[in-house]
Amino acid sequence: MALLPVDEALERILEGVKPLPAETVRIADADGRVLARPLSATRTQPPFDASAMDGYAVRAADLETVPVELDVIGESAAGSRFHGRLGPGQAVRIFTGAPVPENADTILIQENARTLAESRIEAMISVERGRHIRRAGLDFRQGQAMLDEGRLLNAAAIGLAAAAGHPTLPVTARPLIAILATGDELVLPGEPCGPDQIVASNGFAIGALAKAEGARILDLGIVADDAATITGAILKARDAGAHVLVTLGGASVGARDLVRQALLDAGVSLDFWKIAMRPGKPLMFGRLGDMRVLGLPGNPVSSLVCAHLFLRPLAARLGQRAFTPDLRSAVLSTPLKANDERRDYIRASVAAGPDGLIATPFPVQDSSMLTTLAAANALIVREPGAPAADAGGRCRVLLFG
Repeated sequence: MALLPVDEALERILEGVKPLPAETVRIADADGRVLARPLSATRTQPPFDASAMDGYAVRAADLETVPVELDVIGESAAGSRFHGRLGPGQAVRIFTGAPVPENADTILIQENARTLAESRIEAMISVERGRHIRRAGLDFRQGQAMLDEGRLLNAAAIGLAAAAGHPTLPVTARPLIAILATGDELVLPGEPCGPDQIVASNGFAIGALAKAEGARILDLGIVADDAATITGAILKARDAGAHVLVTLGGASVGARDLVRQALLDAGVSLDFWKIAMRPGKPLMFGRLGDMRVLGLPGNPVSSLVCAHLFLRPLAARLGQRAFTPDLRSAVLSTPLKANDERRDYIRASVAAGPDGLIATPFPVQDSSMLTTLAAANALIVREPGAPAADAGGRCRVLLFG
């Protein structure tokens, strides 16, 4: 089978993927979720003309000539309005957020009033009509469109939805991503590690990346190199309603690489299993009913680079989250050799320079080395057949989000 170009592989993975159905959650649980339908206000905010300052509700006409004495006839506080009508020469003590009394048309702030007696003040300055008054509906009115479908709900959006009177919100369901690690050599962190074993890391890294795109994780654990056992785990993911199954390792062509056969035995229809990229050539993709299956390589760097390129956009689309790869132009700080027939993703450190971004590739690019991936903030993207590049030449970089 010919190596599939990266862009075509992504197109096939995303083909026919639609956002998951809506579900209703309490507004307290909506942080980081995606709004599934447009949201309108159920009330007007503020629902009345309100004072923006502490002071006195007055008539502007009474303050045309100052100083002037006014009778204080009552008090209006937030949650407890003054029930009455302001007459000539009168004032009402008022506090921030309180309803403005009938016939009052401006606010004299307390710093500009002098107390003469318990119920009498002297206004020291004139105040124009409407000063320090928040008019009813200043923020929004009942029925007004508030938030668009597809909006990622952050603190400000949740606060707005709450103020608009919504105790619950319709949000897109979060995709369930099952993660299955395979290999006799793997043990979990903290478990005894034999002389021929290594600590499993890919599942934790892939899970963190998927959760950053709003997914839920079903951890299927580590499965030994046994085709029947692997097949059973694949079917467990399907029966649990996973939207995506991610397998880790066993995707190559060695005698102990059993995942491809196990997927076929489970009824998975494989679309492709070789891709023209480095690292990450042995990438598999297929479907089992409604469940998409993404077979990632076992090498940690290969696995994570593939997850950045393919799993993140898949999870984002299922969850109706916006996803755009952060591709930018940069200047190489060191030369690079000519590339072969695969698209190359080179771990690099990218920093701001006097004339734009400067990309510095790490000297060792072995696909087992997590230290360089953890230190990198970008990948230099080199197309198949790219000629040798000199220091100071331009390159494309994919910044990690």
